[in-house]
Amino acid sequence: MARDYYGTLGVSRNATPEEIKRAYRKLARQLHPDVNPNEEARFKEVTAAYEVLSDPRKRELVDRGGDPLQSGGGGGGMGDPFSGFGLGDIMDAFFGATGGGSGRGPRSRVQPGSDALIRLSMTLEECAAGASRELTVDTAILCDVCVGSGCAEGTSPKRCDTCGGRGEVQSVQRSFLGQVVTARPCPVCRGFGEVIPDPCRQCAGEGRVRSRRTISVQIPAGVAEGMRVRLAGQGEVGSGGGPAGDLYVEVEEVPHEVFERDGSNLHCSVRIPMTTAALGAVLPLQTLDGEEELDIEPGTQPNTELVLTGRGMPRLRSSGRIDGRGDLHVHLEVVVPTKLDGRQTELLRELAAVRGEDEPTLAHNGKGGGGLFSRLRSGRGHR
Repeated sequence: MARDYYGTLGVSRNATPEEIKRAYRKLARQLHPDVNPNEEARFKEVTAAYEVLSDPRKRELVDRGGDPLQSGGGGGGMGDPFSGFGLGDIMDAFFGATGGGSGRGPRSRVQPGSDALIRLSMTLEECAAGASRELTVDTAILCDVCVGSGCAEGTSPKRCDTCGGRGEVQSVQRSFLGQVVTARPCPVCRGFGEVIPDPCRQCAGEGRVRSRRTISVQIPAGVAEGMRVRLAGQGEVGSGGGPAGDLYVEVEEVPHEVFERDGSNLHCSVRIPMTTAALGAVLPLQTLDGEEELDIEPGTQPNTELVLTGRGMPRLRSSGRIDGRGDLHVHLEVVVPTKLDGRQTELLRELAAVRGEDEPTLAHNGKGGGGLFSRLRSGRGHR
């Protein structure tokens, strides 16, 4: 069933183009997302209705029971299969748009806006806990004087005299096949089919102006480098007062001086003296959750890794929910002194003698001893 475009704008089927324009401007003031964010869907519906009824060809199709926004292009009845189509449309259907005039009529001044991107630097602690920020953005917003129409107050667009409101001009060229008719956008109205004789002084006829404004954004816990938060309808307002695009806030994570991030896990290195590694100790360690006790077992070897479960970053799912936390991996580096005084050297020699470590030995890698060097010697003996 064809949609009721007249009812959407609240005008009669006999409404003049000026009445349709006034009805749209009145509804646009009430429903535009910058004024009433909850009515964005209805604003798009009203805009679509205006685009149809402001186009003479599309309005004619509506009056004949068709719907130009349906995939079938119209309908209702078993009459002429080319009913509602002009010669240019028929040529496009058989030969493509290059064979003659486009026949699509003027293009609408109301265009959707572009998306915008702003980058936000965050520390590791802010990424872990989430943050609320006030951002200053510089984007195009709806002109509050003309409400997107581009016209000075009390005026309206006029039909282009050059193209007669069609938005395109045709030229005829001779070829060996005969006359070829080509169409191009009207150079006077730029394809809109209408001109603005008295543009709005604030927006110069664009229907939008650039403005710096402050918006609030809530960054969820668990975000990482390169992740984006989408703010619907906070981007650039389109020309002619079209619906605004989206604003994306991209996270730039500042490198941390202690922790290195790997997804939801964190890594850090702790340097301990060889005496602490041998004797063991309990050391304080500052984590994202506060100070923790790190238990160093006696006899800890170099490159030992300790894991503190659940002390990493929150796991952020694609749905935006937090699903647990990662772990904190602590890598122990045993520091061997490079300079010893006389007393320290004497004490270490005594310890080595007591432990029987005053002479180095080779490690054995096979069962029953022998190891690598003995296997090499055995191999040479069998040759």
